[in-house]
Amino acid sequence: MSAPGQRVLKITAAFIGGYLVTLSFHQLLMQLFDAKTIAVTAFFSTYLLWCALMILSFLSKNGWKVWLWYILLTLLFALPVFL
Repeated sequence: MSAPGQRVLKITAAFIGGYLVTLSFHQLLMQLFDAKTIAVTAFFSTYLLWCALMILSFLSKNGWKVWLWYILLTLLFALPVFL
């Protein structure tokens, strides 16, 4: 059982952090490949990736590490979009 603070971190990382990683990943794919194709594919793959990231955050023991990884991945995926 997780401490209440860790539980809040995991829940917020699952919903918010997972969503940010998913969006930034698909934005990166749209920059690299045909945007129309990725948009159609993202209609399904967004939910699958977000669900997998939610499960990973709840399997972790430390919510801070999950947030760290999700922020790093979001920045990594979003960096080429903003450059």
